[in-house]
Amino acid sequence: MANMLVSEMRLPLYLAHLLAARRLDTAKDVLSLPEVELMAILDAGLPTARAAIAHVSEAACPPCQTALSLLEERVRLGGGGRLATMLCGLDEALGGGIPTGKLTEVVGPSGIGKTQFCLKLALLAALPEYYGGLDGRVVYIDTEFKFSPRRMIEIGQKSFPQIFRQEGLAQKMAGRILVMRPTSLADFTKSPPPSFTVFLQFGRDEGDSSPA
Repeated sequence: MANMLVSEMRLPLYLAHLLAARRLDTAKDVLSLPEVELMAILDAGLPTARAAIAHVSEAACPPCQTALSLLEERVRLGGGGRLATMLCGLDEALGGGIPTGKLTEVVGPSGIGKTQFCLKLALLAALPEYYGGLDGRVVYIDTEFKFSPRRMIEIGQKSFPQIFRQEGLAQKMAGRILVMRPTSLADFTKSPPPSFTVFLQFGRDEGDSSPA
């Protein structure tokens, strides 16, 4: 929606002409500017700047959806697959596990076990299908340098001893998990290969959160 053209928004003519004359061509061009800066560019007063923001926001904003409509759409589309967490209560509450093809955010205070949970999910995603995994590949984006191969092996040995006793299988699974540690925004926004399952570990000053 950010790249939606102002010329396609059916704005009031005076406003459309004013924005076009100032080369504000997309929704992003208008909405990324503070009111004061937009006033200066348009050479207009505050009411005009606010009217521009309001009209462009309304035109570019996606339609509102209720939780019920999202649920109905999910049922209609079939809901997609699930990655079982092997935690019975959690899998039952989630309807079978973590939904695939969607963004799941795991949130909680520091030390609650989010990193351990993400490490286990990474293992499960790489696990062979006949053991309940996805038999897939994983990109683990670790911006806090918390990924621990040693801890992952410990989790694997405790959770899946039958696999880690098989010679070479643990190494094969580990080879499917690519750990990325971006050090800049440019690195962070680079797209991983589309065939990978992505786990993202990051934090904030007051608590942290870990989308998986």
